Amino acid sequence: MDVSPYDALLFVSFGGPERPEDVVPFLENVTRGRGIPRERLVEVGQHYFDRGGKSPINDQNRAFLEALRDDLAENGIDLPVYWGNRNWEPYLSDTVAQMRADGIKRAAVFATSAYSSYSSCRQYRENLFEACDTTGGVEGAPVLDKLRHYYNHPGFVDPVVDGVLASLEDLPEDERDSARILFVTHSIPTSMNDNAGPEGNAYVAQHLDVADVIAQRVAAERGVTHEWDLVYCSRSGAPHIPWLEPDVNDHLEELAEKHVRAVVMCPVGFVSDHMEVVYDLDTEALATAEKLGIEARRSPTAGEDPRFVAAVRDLLLERAAVERGESTERAVVGARGPGPDRCPAGCCFNQRSQLQTLSGEDSPQYSG
Repeated sequence: MDVSPYDALLFVSFGGPERPEDVVPFLENVTRGRGIPRERLVEVGQHYFDRGGKSPINDQNRAFLEALRDDLAENGIDLPVYWGNRNWEPYLSDTVAQMRADGIKRAAVFATSAYSSYSSCRQYRENLFEACDTTGGVEGAPVLDKLRHYYNHPGFVDPVVDGVLASLEDLPEDERDSARILFVTHSIPTSMNDNAGPEGNAYVAQHLDVADVIAQRVAAERGVTHEWDLVYCSRSGAPHIPWLEPDVNDHLEELAEKHVRAVVMCPVGFVSDHMEVVYDLDTEALATAEKLGIEARRSPTAGEDPRFVAAVRDLLLERAAVERGESTERAVVGARGPGPDRCPAGCCFNQRSQLQTLSGEDSPQYSG
């Protein structure tokens, strides 16, 4: 399979602490520039301390990377796969420095965030620029092409559909058909959603689109139409700043008042079972549901499902064909179609400061 012009694949993730002594430094990285006192970070880090000071995300990334390398090799693709994190080891800057040393000229970039917004896309592109700039300058660094958003790629959607179906089957039989599906994603400031994508509102619109696809697929499989809602978790901003609502716990209380007796919580906004899933849903939201007398199940994320792993290969081959000037079919479900290969200038606007980015139409690494 032809992956030219790429001579590497770069896997970029958020990162997470691996030991108790990592927790506060990790949170300092995440919140740098916001002036949050160390004492507050210790409080915020309690979720990590309660789990031995370790986030599940890095182990999940290691497992996914092993599966991805195996998938590429099994399909005849001999391509080195590098891994860099935004907020913890292995740091993205160190990885880019290693890529330079290895003579990498151009790499496709897969980020573990499927949707459009500043924090889920543009910030990654800012980090790519910074990593190149601080390791010898952007000129002469590997050209880095971030792969398109994949929230509506069937390789991501199909495992999520199967997870919802399995979770519904795990509910008591007399509650199953009336169960409501709660599609859960990370809340962001409403102003960030207003600026998401080239025309705004892309974060919410993309979630609604894929949630509708999943709900329709579930209905077709079961012969039962389930009501559903898009809800949010992990709000972390100042109280006076509006964030996307409703919070999953608040919504469960509203559903209890409406005599809803069973739900499946589908973490559609997340690609693996990291902290926002294992704490916000598996711990907090499930406890809320139990308190309210609601039968609740949390469906799996795509994780290391072979279909999701194969989706990375598909996105790589798709983009490689585009860069060679060849026509290619794009795997996509839903009403919105595939996202752009290169983010338009100003896409997912940074409201705090205008930092340079890579992988966009205005990238200094592209000649046109």
